[in-house]
Amino acid sequence: MLHAVLQVVMGWEGGHLHEFVIGDTRYGEPEPDFPDEFPCVDETKVTLAKALGARKSCKYIYDYGDDWEHRVTVEKVLLPDTDLPCPLCLDGRNACPPEDVGGVPGYYEFLEVLNDPTHDEHQQMLEWCGGGFDLTAFDLSDVNQRLSEIKL
Repeated sequence: MLHAVLQVVMGWEGGHLHEFVIGDTRYGEPEPDFPDEFPCVDETKVTLAKALGARKSCKYIYDYGDDWEHRVTVEKVLLPDTDLPCPLCLDGRNACPPEDVGGVPGYYEFLEVLNDPTHDEHQQMLEWCGGGFDLTAFDLSDVNQRLSEIKL
């Protein structure tokens, strides 16, 4: 479920493999065709609390090609609130890099091309990203609307 929440708040679609790394253990979706090449604990078989234990943070890796790596930190554990039927984003800022942009180097190149109307790939990149990209954009109500659609 944490993967689904992270995908929503990042604005991604979940079309790539991911994993959580806690200590020396990897959690994710086991690859039945390559169990020895990509060993991991099935994330659906463990709770976040159990996987973290006394730890307060873990690493979240998404899209092994782009290699997006995030540090997820648990700041506070609250009792469940029955009046809150879904995860809630309290704040945020800036747009997420588009999915499949090529990781950190690709994102910098993407921004460079978009910011240079004379660049040979400017028009193609504009079309690829849907006509424009505002790196300062963040819509809290949109994120929370999408979070409300997650099936818990």
